[in-house]
Amino acid sequence: MTDGNSNSNSNSNNSGYGGTGAGADSGKVALITGASRGIGYGIAESLVARGDRLCITGRNEDALKAAVERLGADRVIGVAGKAHDEAHQAHAVERAMEAFGRVDFLINNAGTNPVFGPIADLDLGVARKVFETNVISALGFAQRTWHAWQKDNGGAIVNIASIAGVSASPFIGAYGMSKAAMVNLTLQLAHEMAPGVRVNAIAPAVVKTKFAQALYEGREEEAAAAYPLGRLGVPEDIGGAAAFLTSAQAEWITGQTLVVDGGMFLNAGVH
Repeated sequence: MTDGNSNSNSNSNNSGYGGTGAGADSGKVALITGASRGIGYGIAESLVARGDRLCITGRNEDALKAAVERLGADRVIGVAGKAHDEAHQAHAVERAMEAFGRVDFLINNAGTNPVFGPIADLDLGVARKVFETNVISALGFAQRTWHAWQKDNGGAIVNIASIAGVSASPFIGAYGMSKAAMVNLTLQLAHEMAPGVRVNAIAPAVVKTKFAQALYEGREEEAAAAYPLGRLGVPEDIGGAAAFLTSAQAEWITGQTLVVDGGMFLNAGVH
């Protein structure tokens, strides 16, 4: 599958990337932030399986190297660094362009949630850190991929938001505010980057990752009971959604937030 908004240009390096278990080379390249584990890694698996080449980022260099090896070092490169670091953003996009000659898709997945408690007592320094990592970094990566490739060649951006950004989210208010900002960032970018680049968001409910572990650890069965589909999400669920939104099948979709929540919002109705 390929993105309908990207043109047919391809460089001479498009052949010979048949990593183990990977699909035929799609000729497309994705940059995925925060992809050494969890949701980001699940998205990376989905895109590499259909034949995309990837540049993935993450803070921990060892974990990133391990992820690259699992995904296939013949098709994937890793760039370690902190998402909010502008020098890291520039380096990641430069490495992707050097290695593959293009960046068709950007998946803004890197995020943080270092605080748990009522927003009335929130340390404002922590709030700034959350916004810097979850929102400003996404804008920075979007600006850089736009100028490096997408402005002239098209493509797609997917921002990983959260249901915490489209509803009240007790005890994770700073995170929820940042994800609400991510939803609006999606709208702004979709409007400005049309028609060549489509920009959408995914808003997952609780997905079984180390990042979300505190929300279900020791009570997974109880937590899952709140979902009509009877289980928590897994990274592959979000990977499938991201693959769809960066495919030709989604070429008339932009500015949307796709809620992937196992039906949780169905329980918000009248009972």
